Amino acid sequence: MKAYLIDANSKTVIPVELTGGLPDIRRLVGYDSVDSEEIDASGDRLFFDEGCFLRDQTGKGRFKLDSLVPVADKAVVVGSSDDGTTLKDAAVELTTLQGRISWL
Repeated sequence: MKAYLIDANSKTVIPVELTGGLPDIRRLVGYDSVDSEEIDASGDRLFFDEGCFLRDQTGKGRFKLDSLVPVADKAVVVGSSDDGTTLKDAAVELTTLQGRISWL
């Protein structure tokens, strides 16, 4: 399914293809402890390391998506129809998503 990897360290947003669901998200984020927040009415969600600010932040970039709290390191945007349980293609387009991100 279509998703996007946000990397605050390199300040990039790239399309990725998820085939393994949540395990793929954990691998891309780099941690098993992932949480998610809905980013708009389409059902798209931002998956991130729930302990991103409890870990050592040396050299880690940060970003903010719309009015959500800042996130450190990496995150994944993917669609969902039920609060992140079932995943589907992200509805947001790459250029739109890039315009909604502020690098901190």
